[in-house]
Amino acid sequence: MTKPHPHTPAPSPKPNTKTLGINALSIGAAAIGLGGALLAVFLRSKANPAEHAAPDLALDKPRPGATDRAPDAFRPDPTAVPTKAERESLRPATGPAPSFAADRGSTLG
Repeated sequence: MTKPHPHTPAPSPKPNTKTLGINALSIGAAAIGLGGALLAVFLRSKANPAEHAAPDLALDKPRPGATDRAPDAFRPDPTAVPTKAERESLRPATGPAPSFAADRGSTLG
């Protein structure tokens, strides 16, 4: 019987299943990330049907200057007296500011 050659490589051990699992998870995560990026690009490229072009905001349109005024229909009347409801809607809010310490309107003491 002959002896095995001393430089013969030993039989390779079976692959480490932990390493294979980590590699599979890494590849799966990369595939999910790539798929998400492609989906985001696809959804962003679709035009929103609710949006439309604003031709009055085009770059080649003249811009109003400091001396230009709004049309008469859009100018507020400085002599108009506000109604009671308008005056109430412009009244500042009163009362304690909300905080983490107590409910609004309650007192600490």
